[in-house]
Amino acid sequence: MMNAEIHSCPELMELIQRVGFLPLLDSGIRGYSAEEVVDEDCRYVVMDDGGWDWPLWKWKGPIVTEGRCVYGKLFAGKAGFVSRDWWPDLCNWRRSKFAAPAEGSIEETILLTLGEHGSMITRELRAACGFDGPKMRSRFDTYVTRLQMATRILTEDFVYPTDKHGREYGWGWSLLAIPEQLLGRDACRCHRTPEESYQRIYNHLRQLLPEATDKQIRRLI
Repeated sequence: MMNAEIHSCPELMELIQRVGFLPLLDSGIRGYSAEEVVDEDCRYVVMDDGGWDWPLWKWKGPIVTEGRCVYGKLFAGKAGFVSRDWWPDLCNWRRSKFAAPAEGSIEETILLTLGEHGSMITRELRAACGFDGPKMRSRFDTYVTRLQMATRILTEDFVYPTDKHGREYGWGWSLLAIPEQLLGRDACRCHRTPEESYQRIYNHLRQLLPEATDKQIRRLI
């Protein structure tokens, strides 16, 4: 299944639905990332004029908004896709592993602020939470990454700045949202126990990635 050679955004959307879980970049498991399954023409390339082109990077937005999947730093702190079909199980397991933010904690402040606004790009959220001092960016990003790993925050879309001609440029900013607001509460519920969800995900990845070690698979989960 992971030997597919992807040439287009729709093909990648279809693959994500088939495999359920797909890191964006190097996962530590050979061949198991969107970057590795796309055709060479879709990978990052530097142009002669110093610019760059990366079709895979540009596909992220349409995949997240149209591809029936979620996206965020969900794999050992690295970004990737999870199909909507598998999201309830991942959410069920991760929220049993990561305790809910304590009252008055920074994590709770982040979630309350994000919930109040509906969705925000990272720098707006950081400023609204008071993390606008020197050297605050990396500290804040650590909290947001932890909340993504805990399935408390997802990327709703990507926002790009535009030049004077209205053309988008740059790497873009993640538009962050709370899963229950983005997907609905029912999409974040699972009738299985957390342990049953874990075993279901493990068995699926074990079959999908026969060459991966148990340690590699458990690290993804």
